[in-house]
Amino acid sequence: MKNYQRLGDYIRPVDVRNRDLKVNLSQGICNAKYFQNPKQVADNPETHKVVRTGQFAYNRATTRNGDKISIALREGPDCTVSSAYQVFEIVDENQLDPKYLMMWFKRPEFDRLAIFYSHGSAHEFFEWDAMCEVRLPIPSIARQREIVEEYETLSRRICLNEQMIARLEETAQALYRKMFVDGIDKENLPEGWRRGRLSEVCSKIGSGATPKGGKDSYSDIGISLIRSMNVFDFNFCYDDLAHISNTQAKQLDSVTVKKNDILFNITGASVARCCMVPDVILPARVNQHVMIIRSKEECMSYYLLCVLCSDEAKQSLLGMSQSGSTREAITKSEIESFKIIIPPTELLKNFSDKVGTIFSHVNVQKQENSKLTELQSLLLARMGK
Repeated sequence: MKNYQRLGDYIRPVDVRNRDLKVNLSQGICNAKYFQNPKQVADNPETHKVVRTGQFAYNRATTRNGDKISIALREGPDCTVSSAYQVFEIVDENQLDPKYLMMWFKRPEFDRLAIFYSHGSAHEFFEWDAMCEVRLPIPSIARQREIVEEYETLSRRICLNEQMIARLEETAQALYRKMFVDGIDKENLPEGWRRGRLSEVCSKIGSGATPKGGKDSYSDIGISLIRSMNVFDFNFCYDDLAHISNTQAKQLDSVTVKKNDILFNITGASVARCCMVPDVILPARVNQHVMIIRSKEECMSYYLLCVLCSDEAKQSLLGMSQSGSTREAITKSEIESFKIIIPPTELLKNFSDKVGTIFSHVNVQKQENSKLTELQSLLLARMGK
């Protein structure tokens, strides 16, 4: 067992307020542990705390924040955060490297510890005193920097892959617009083209359910259960992919996912996001928040994906409520009756061949990133051994 040190001996609190309003970048921190634009900016920014480059900040409140604590290392320009946040810095960076410490904060073990030591009545908080009592192994500064470099090497590779994925997806969308949107008069379609409902070209449109046992029965192995958190536009997120037993999967046989199926979120904050199912997660089922859209002709799958990911389709499906807020649910009947342009089969086959090659490369990059993320998790786990 490594010799664990008390974190409070290496850090100190910082409380600098934005009295002169010189720092005008307001930020929040998400539970994925990075700074982001806040959902709401308070009216009294002069009381906000300033976070300098190289300092840490975290949301003391852990109530309704899931199973993670929102904490991050500031690596960008100086910013401000809510006065309710705790800001701190490392006393001597030649003894404890900030990036090494941030790696420790990314460990699930730290999240569990922080939540365990949070206390309060109506709301629970992870206070500064509790943070100081966190213990972690602190090897030589040279070894810390070696560990950080290993982790960041993986991060850089993941970032390069994400950039490649973005370019490939942009290429696919550009090809879609060139073949089916630009120069096409919807009121006077070319010969062989027609308008129709989505249900006319699909053999299945249906959502699933939460199997008996609920979330407590999810595991790391078994049949994949796809949830809304896994579905983004053109992008399947492997993180937090749930699994269910064969018995539970039997309950959802009617929503067995097949190759080339389109996954479409029908409720929640991610409503109307859609992607194609990756082969590597099959066999799979979907829960009640995800709709399976299966085309009758395989050559139409990529076309429907691009249609449903388009801004025009989202505006049509989502619309706006009378209050001006975006709807957060789409019904099966609305999807079935959604009107699309149906080009000739030969043109769809041509498009499918070209875009299929593009998305094959995308899937390779995504699978590599999934493995790289696993390696990062292993590296974080090794820090405590």
